[in-house]
Amino acid sequence: MKKLGIFLMACLMVLTFNSYTQAQAKENTQSPKSTVEGKFVKIRYNQPSLRNRKLGTDLAPYGKVWRTGADSTTKITFTKDVQFGGKDVKAGTYALFTIPTEKEWTVILNNDWQKWGAYSYDESKDLVRVNVPAKKAPKTEEKFTIKVDDKSNSSDLVMMWGDVMVAVPVKQK
Repeated sequence: MKKLGIFLMACLMVLTFNSYTQAQAKENTQSPKSTVEGKFVKIRYNQPSLRNRKLGTDLAPYGKVWRTGADSTTKITFTKDVQFGGKDVKAGTYALFTIPTEKEWTVILNNDWQKWGAYSYDESKDLVRVNVPAKKAPKTEEKFTIKVDDKSNSSDLVMMWGDVMVAVPVKQK
């Protein structure tokens, strides 16, 4: 009976160690997490890297909904009511999706922010869609980067990757 107890304890330890190492391996393969904050906006996203892949074909395919980052859905929180690209948005947390193309990106705020990726994206839960021009970035970005350029009572939500840059004006109401 004592040998059975020792055997079961050893099995439990092996299973626990195995689960821990698998969880660590999964965590280490995820893209780096980043948080960007402005006066009245906060964005939580994971940063994919190009790694010799091409934007629009290998990553964030043109014409398809993209999670606007890697791994988990990108979350954007407004602490005050705003105008996002000229459209009214109440304070709260939303999923940030995009549909990139060569000439413009459709930037989407979706009510279902508790998702993983864009696999079960539901267009009927879109709150706002804004089209913004895709411009040449001032410098090439290996990692997908979001920043908030704050002004007096407005901000620009800027997304950059490779040699592409898009910006959405965000104005406090």
